[in-house]
Amino acid sequence: MEQDREIMEVDVLFAGGGIACLSGALHLANRIKKHNEKVVQQGKGKTLDDIVIAVLEKGGFVGAHSISGAVMDPVSLKELVPDFLEKEAPLEGKVNKEEVCLLTSRKKIKFPIVPPPLDNHGNYVVSLSKLAQWLGSLAEESGVDIFPGFAGTEILYDGKRIIGIQTGDKGVDADGTRKSNFEPGINLQAKVTVFGEGARGNLTKTLIEKFGLDKGKNPQSYVVGVKEVWEIPEGRITAGQVIHTMGYPHKSDTYGGGFIYGMKNNMVTLGLLTGLDYKDPFLDPHREFQKLKLHPFIADLLKNGKIIQYGAKTAPVGGYFSIPELVLDGGIIIGDSASLFISQKIKGIHAAIKSGILAGDTIFDALLKDDFSKVQLESYKTSLYQTHVMKEIYNSRNFHQFFKNGLWMAVIKAGLHYLSEGRIFKSRLYAEHDFNHMKKVSDIYGTDSPADEQKGSIKFDGELTFDKESDLFYSGTIHEERQTPHLKIKDINVCYTRCRDKYQYPCVRFCPANVYEMVIDGQTGRPSMKLNFSNCVHCKTCDIKDPFENITWVPPEGGGGPQYTLM
Repeated sequence: MEQDREIMEVDVLFAGGGIACLSGALHLANRIKKHNEKVVQQGKGKTLDDIVIAVLEKGGFVGAHSISGAVMDPVSLKELVPDFLEKEAPLEGKVNKEEVCLLTSRKKIKFPIVPPPLDNHGNYVVSLSKLAQWLGSLAEESGVDIFPGFAGTEILYDGKRIIGIQTGDKGVDADGTRKSNFEPGINLQAKVTVFGEGARGNLTKTLIEKFGLDKGKNPQSYVVGVKEVWEIPEGRITAGQVIHTMGYPHKSDTYGGGFIYGMKNNMVTLGLLTGLDYKDPFLDPHREFQKLKLHPFIADLLKNGKIIQYGAKTAPVGGYFSIPELVLDGGIIIGDSASLFISQKIKGIHAAIKSGILAGDTIFDALLKDDFSKVQLESYKTSLYQTHVMKEIYNSRNFHQFFKNGLWMAVIKAGLHYLSEGRIFKSRLYAEHDFNHMKKVSDIYGTDSPADEQKGSIKFDGELTFDKESDLFYSGTIHEERQTPHLKIKDINVCYTRCRDKYQYPCVRFCPANVYEMVIDGQTGRPSMKLNFSNCVHCKTCDIKDPFENITWVPPEGGGGPQYTLM
């Protein structure tokens, strides 16, 4: 029975409480304030009175689900908040020392120079969750209404026009019945809705599918980043120090690499990016990250240290040709949801901020004209494609595709591409969906029963390396366990038949939080899927990588998920 829902009307609704949406909301609020002051001073023009700007955040607090490496180019933040230093932006350190190195299983080979795309001179090491908290506080001071703990579950339409978002119900039991604390979601209606949910946002995904916004584009492609923050003995790394690695533990045909960034208070953030277009069904991104820490160079760095926080998240690396159509009647797509990520530079924060700023400018003009049509909002796309951000994305447009034939061929092609400013390999290189890349176990290993050594298995010691359940503890992840699971398996029989026969249950490996567990009955030998949905860190890897597209990620009750404070 359909529940009557409360309707709440706002003027502008931002779906997602990350960097992109917070920047857009803050910029729009500031523009409205300056405009109204100018109208009052000059005594002419139209003021924008009582404009309600709202931000939906599915996490329990702003920043709870924000995670990145991260090294930030400050160019967009300077535009958004010119006095960000005076306002004590949470910067871990200005990049003061950097290196890029190749790791073999035991050795570290330092590059003689830092490749220009990875030159971070003038940039800052940051915690994305801290930065989101800070931007959120500035937005609220400027009059923006932020609603943490509310997950957007459906887009509201009037014909083909977007008119808002429906939030999820709370207090629904695992079998779908309403508990005593049942609270229906509300319909948030808006003149314009901005979608900035990060990579593989559930609302943006349905929007792209409904209107074919990716028609004629390359499919979106992603990496999953697995990351830990450690406290280590003083003097081993300085705040602002940056180290990027390639090679070990990845094989040459796997896209990705490692990062080590110095933070304040003797802390270091380190992680491993793994391209989700990998072929090996037994590849486990979390396990590969643990292997990275076994390298003598990194093991020495972490010796006598302690883990503080853990997390995982996907990021879009499809590039310029994967950017969907960005504007609809009543809607705009920004940030990672729009695939605005410069994979060659491993940068996305300044792109997210800039897209938020431009969305704010476009909406400001739309409010003045009271016109929220696609034609009016098209100036967002036009402006975006003229920015330095889009130039950076365009200049690295085929970077991810270069890795199709392995690391070394990619390094050569990427170098030539960069030095020629895109005049070499300038045409579009096509790509496939990440889920299409996985090969059968027998094709990779020559047998259906590879040994543990072949699969790359390791033992976790609980001091330097951790199993998924142990790491998960450090993410602070919580969910109301008596709710309907938010990981939807379309056909469980596919898991027990075709997926088992070809890939031997890859979901138990590609998930970095042990959500999917295959239990084998000791007497009958029959498998049974155990779905530990309360472990989910909202990385969306399962929604992206499942080879049969058999898993769909939808939001759990608002407020659930990781509780990041340093990521």
